[in-house]
Amino acid sequence: MMKVFEHINQLQQAINAEKLKGKSIGFVPTMGALHAGHLELMRQARKETAILVVSIFVNPIQFNNPADLENYPRTLESDKEMLESVGCDFLFVPTEQEMYPEPDKTVFHFGKLATVMEGAFRPGHFNGVGVVVSKLFNIVMPDKAFFGEKDFQQLAIIKAMVKQLKINVEVVACPTVREPDGLAMSSRNRRLSTEERVLAPQIYQVLKKAAQLRNVLSPDEMQQYASKQLKAVEAFDLEYVSVADDVELQSFEHWNDIDGARIFVALQLGNVRLIDNVRIF
Repeated sequence: MMKVFEHINQLQQAINAEKLKGKSIGFVPTMGALHAGHLELMRQARKETAILVVSIFVNPIQFNNPADLENYPRTLESDKEMLESVGCDFLFVPTEQEMYPEPDKTVFHFGKLATVMEGAFRPGHFNGVGVVVSKLFNIVMPDKAFFGEKDFQQLAIIKAMVKQLKINVEVVACPTVREPDGLAMSSRNRRLSTEERVLAPQIYQVLKKAAQLRNVLSPDEMQQYASKQLKAVEAFDLEYVSVADDVELQSFEHWNDIDGARIFVALQLGNVRLIDNVRIF
């Protein structure tokens, strides 16, 4: 039976009781509006740890667009049903007051990682992510925390933050979960109109095709190819396409300069901002 906590001290008491029994703690932080992608993270956590803790908290300080925060879907009752279905042990649903009794002035320095892609288009976003995830890690003190590769830059930022703060947690990356037509699962997808939902899978199709052209295109040419294909879809308002290494997320000139690469995209479709990425090698 899942237990629901709103207060930090009560959640910590419950977690500490399990730790005293020698049980490992797996943690999946979310902003709710759960979907099958989230559940896959939780199933992985259940395989690797004894107790599954999930948090649902729409973190106001990581939104640089007030309308985006206001429109973010909140579906707590159906979220709880989904959590029960995967055997969540503890659900943490703090209020903003509980998480931020006073304004948090922490400033992280993520270097080059935070200046490209999402960092360039959403100023302050990653600092907000760093603040809330570090708070949640300090509250839950998990052995392992599970994140999806769809938000690949966020994953890199969290790994950097864990290293900076010397937090004793293993960050586990899980593959992007996709709809049958290839669209990356996201809480934002439910805000797409019927017409937009039909167009959205083209994002993945373009990235996948671009990644397959590695033997004939340079990194810069691949970036240009994907940009051109996406701009050809009138409804897409493209923000960026980036071909980058998979560690520092920086652009590079030649494939043999690095050990691994991905192609990243962000675009606006109607009122919904969508991101995705595909591994090149």
